[in-house]
This record gives sequence, structure tokens and C-alpha cells, in this order.
Amino acid sequence: MVQIERGFVTIRDGQVHFRRTGPRQDGRIMWMVHASPASSLNLVPLMRALGDHRSCVAPDTLGNGDSAPPSVPAPDIAWYAESSLRVMDAMGIPQADLYGSHTGAHIVMEMAIQQPHRFGRMVLDGIGMFTPAEKADMLANYAPAVEPDFFGTQLHWAWHFVRDQGWFFPYFKRDTAHLRGIDPPSTEALHDVTVEVLKSIRTYHLAYRAAFAHPDRERLPLVRIPTLIMADDTDPLRIGVSEAARLLPGCRSAIVKDSASPRGQADKTAMLLKFLSSGELPQG
Repeated sequence: MVQIERGFVTIRDGQVHFRRTGPRQDGRIMWMVHASPASSLNLVPLMRALGDHRSCVAPDTLGNGDSAPPSVPAPDIAWYAESSLRVMDAMGIPQADLYGSHTGAHIVMEMAIQQPHRFGRMVLDGIGMFTPAEKADMLANYAPAVEPDFFGTQLHWAWHFVRDQGWFFPYFKRDTAHLRGIDPPSTEALHDVTVEVLKSIRTYHLAYRAAFAHPDRERLPLVRIPTLIMADDTDPLRIGVSEAARLLPGCRSAIVKDSASPRGQADKTAMLLKFLSSGELPQG
């Protein structure tokens, strides 16, 4: 099994925690940015799947997991992208391919716009293409600021926040119309993600709010590197793939079937490796 190493690097905002796989000689490093909430822990299964072929580096974005909080009160996606580029600099990584999931997809998109010369190819795995009304709803309800209190209500809130995301989308609309219709994560997975959220309970919401406020429709056409826009077939953000692909002529797009199964995970890994090596997708 591919081993995941962990470490810290220091930038002016503080210490940034990262996970990485061992060095490989074939291909560029894969710079991976996780979804909200939690941390790069969410990327470990995919890092292991890719790690036999590519070196992968996945930081916890500032204000999430074990990384320091943002140094500004209300960071936007451009700020998260710029800070991620500074983490690359601090780690001595001049060039890479990019992978981002959900919030991470917005961040790597901005990284590619800010410094396109550093990147070969990019994968956007689930990118929210919400209407203005949906964005306003998400900003108002999805990621409330939470502070610890003497009753420990943050513990109860974090567990249900993570659990309900497995059942509903958006999670705060807990009715049959918004059921995801999939099996919920295991209790072990829920526990692990909840612990990651609790580590950054005071700041977890900042990246969410930045993603919901990101002017993605205006920014996506500015991307100038080969891009794959994709999502799993169980991902509620899969509905945005076709629109995002229309905004970026020449990109590749795909919906991945049954990626939770061993065969589906293998198919997804093969597709990513094929795209990263050639810019094409597997036939069939």
C-alpha cells in the first residue's frame, strides 16, 4: 500500500499541514486541494490510488485541518489560491498538475489563472455552478460561524453537520425532496471527518463562504491550461459539469460511475492518469 507522509511547512500566515506520497520519476507532481469541510484527509484514498504512478501533495487549506487560520478576516478564493501557491514555493515545487474537489476545484482554478506557466493539466472534480439565488441561500445557511461553548454544543453540531451532508443536499434542507438517495458514510468515516472539522471549528466556514461567493462563471473562461471537468455520479455537484464544460471550450468532461466500488475507483484512477499523461480520456 502506498504510504502517506505528513509534515508542515511555514509561510507568513503560519504553519501549513500537508500529506504527500513518496517521490516518483514519471510525471509532474500532483498538487491536490481538498473539498470543504475537513482537510486533506478526504483525499487519502485517491492519493493512494494515484501514488503508484504520481507523487501527490495535498495541503490542508488555511483554516482547515491542522493548518494555521487565514491571516485575513474574510479570504476569497483568489486569496486561497495565492496562499496555496506560496505553500508550493515554500516546499520547492516549481511546477505541477492540479486536482481540486468542490471548494478545492475553485481554488485550483484560480491557481491556474494566476500562474498558468506553473501547471500542466488540471482536474476539477465537482465544481458548484449555483445560480445567484442558490449562492445566496448557501451563504446564508450552509456554513454558520461556530464558537465552542461550555455546553459543548459545537461537538453535537459538528457531528450532525457532517452526518447530514451524507443524507441531504444541501444538508440544511432535511426533507425527502433533498435526500441524496445514497448510503451514508460509515460511522468511522463520520467520526474522522467530524474530528477534522472540530480542529478548525472557528474557521471552517471561511473557505465554504469563499467558494459560494466565487464568480466561477466569469473566471472559468480565463483558464488557459488543459482541463478535465468531472464528478462522481453520486456527487450532487455533478449537475454543474455540463455548464462548466460549456464555459471552457476544448476541455474534457466526464461523469464517473460507481467510484465508491473498487472497480469504480480503479476506473476513475485510470481516467485521471490517462488525462494527466496525454490530455485525453480512455476509450469506451
